[in-house]
Amino acid sequence: MRANDLAMGVLTTAISLGAVLAISEITIRVYAHWWLIYDLEMSRYAMEIKTESPNPRIGHVHKPNTEARLMGVPVKINSDGFRDREYPIERNASHRIIFLGDSLTFGWGVEKSKTFEEIIEAKLNETVPTEIINFGTGNYNTEQEVNLFLEKGLKYQPDEVVVFYFINDAEPTPRKSNWEVLGRLRAVTFFWSRIKSTLTNLGGNKDFHEYYAGLYSDRQPGWMAAKAAFLELRDVCLKKGIALRVILLPELHVLQNYPFAAEHQKVLAFCRENGIEARDLAPFFSGEKNPRRLWVAPDDAHPNEVAHALIAKDSLDFVIEGSKERVGGGAN
Repeated sequence: MRANDLAMGVLTTAISLGAVLAISEITIRVYAHWWLIYDLEMSRYAMEIKTESPNPRIGHVHKPNTEARLMGVPVKINSDGFRDREYPIERNASHRIIFLGDSLTFGWGVEKSKTFEEIIEAKLNETVPTEIINFGTGNYNTEQEVNLFLEKGLKYQPDEVVVFYFINDAEPTPRKSNWEVLGRLRAVTFFWSRIKSTLTNLGGNKDFHEYYAGLYSDRQPGWMAAKAAFLELRDVCLKKGIALRVILLPELHVLQNYPFAAEHQKVLAFCRENGIEARDLAPFFSGEKNPRRLWVAPDDAHPNEVAHALIAKDSLDFVIEGSKERVGGGAN
């Protein structure tokens, strides 16, 4: 009898939890239809646009020929897995550049025509025919960006490669989660993100300043992998006669008295010590008293179209330098 009571109690609890989850899922999906929620949009991006890569140093790639509306803007992925128009493998007379980066380079939450990649390409085309192929992929680090280029980029025979570096690019390359299927449930994503936020506020986790700064300790595996990837990319570019540039993008929460200046200097020093030209954009943003005006949404500090325009403006001459200093007159 007691066993039956226990089984009935477990069944009742399971049914109740299932009902609560179902109601929460429906409610959140209806809410998200009208209002954008960063965590849910990122989860949709992962489920609808991304797929697993067989290369563990890449982790995930975009599904070719997919599209979705994310953070209120259309996202269309071409046949090679990039948020860009189709480019022929064969070279023409245009100067060809590949941009490597994460969700900032991808243009998260920004219309394609308003991204810094599109703005720079249009500006360069005023003086010389130019093609910029955008390899930007959300949730990438430097190791993933470089390995994506090695796998897919060399066939385009670029004249120049520009890596857009962000403070979290020294994170270790993630491994596939066994709980990935739960990401399809909006309620699970929503509540888990709130739990993590609460733990952070209560001191259960490091705040993001402390976390990012901690990535750059000399023996941290992610930073070591990032440095190794940079050196591998440098060597390939030298061999192929490809100009290489690195541009550090600012983290947009605090721009005056920038909290990651020391970490940016560490990246710059490493690049320069190893013959890689690099520029830090954080000083260009240091006069900004209201960083939130540059955010794509109130809960999302990805750069909006205003910030993309500023990034393009402060990067343009540096990108042009790369095309002027290209080794050997072209890729081979």
